[in-house]
Amino acid sequence: MSLQPLAMDATLFISDLHLSEERPRTVERFFRFLEEDARGARSLYILGDLFEYWIGDDDLEDPFNARITRALAETSRAGVEIVFLHGNRDFLVGDRWAAAAGARLIPDPTQVELYGAPTLLMHGDTLCLDDKPYQAFRAQVHDPAYQQQFLSKPLPERRALVLSLREQSMRAKEQKSEAIMDVTPAAVEEVLRRHGYPRLIHGHTHRPARHLHRVDGRFCERWVLTDWDEGRGGFLRVDASGCRAVALH
Repeated sequence: MSLQPLAMDATLFISDLHLSEERPRTVERFFRFLEEDARGARSLYILGDLFEYWIGDDDLEDPFNARITRALAETSRAGVEIVFLHGNRDFLVGDRWAAAAGARLIPDPTQVELYGAPTLLMHGDTLCLDDKPYQAFRAQVHDPAYQQQFLSKPLPERRALVLSLREQSMRAKEQKSEAIMDVTPAAVEEVLRRHGYPRLIHGHTHRPARHLHRVDGRFCERWVLTDWDEGRGGFLRVDASGCRAVALH
């Protein structure tokens, strides 16, 4: 819970919750966040990996998925704008889910104006260029033909395939260095330059922090959102005074 009530004129950012039935404490923390913190905000931006995995909008009837979706819809009906940007775990979230959750889908990257500050929003995985095996996998699963083929399979087959891929990914991570799974500095500089030196907010790396980059003589702020794993969680609060990371317990 945040230490003080949030003013209505605030925008909140979260990412990397990896919600699943296997993480009940994280799920309950998310529901408390929606009821106690998000209800006082203008907008809630979810910058990817809300779900541990998403195998298609036709899985909306799954009781767990339906519960999460209903909670977001209630928050939307309470007057909070819900905005969703895909992550590497839930890139198959589509229009049907968005309609059910009362959410608006945005592409990665998206640039917005937040209280007078140009702000670039990303999930963050496209900045990790040194992790070449991951980038090759990402290119494969984002191919429209691959996605169409995957979505044509029965739900149980899709679920089994995703769980198998998740286990392979976890084993592969154990063999990678910490540095290779972080952002590539040159990629960060390039994207900041291409978008006119904005503030950058992203997740994915599970390394929450505030960074200050000097690019072409200009200083750019980069906020990395916290993940909600291992008992921690939180959000970034942005208003006219700037950004503030808020921890949840």
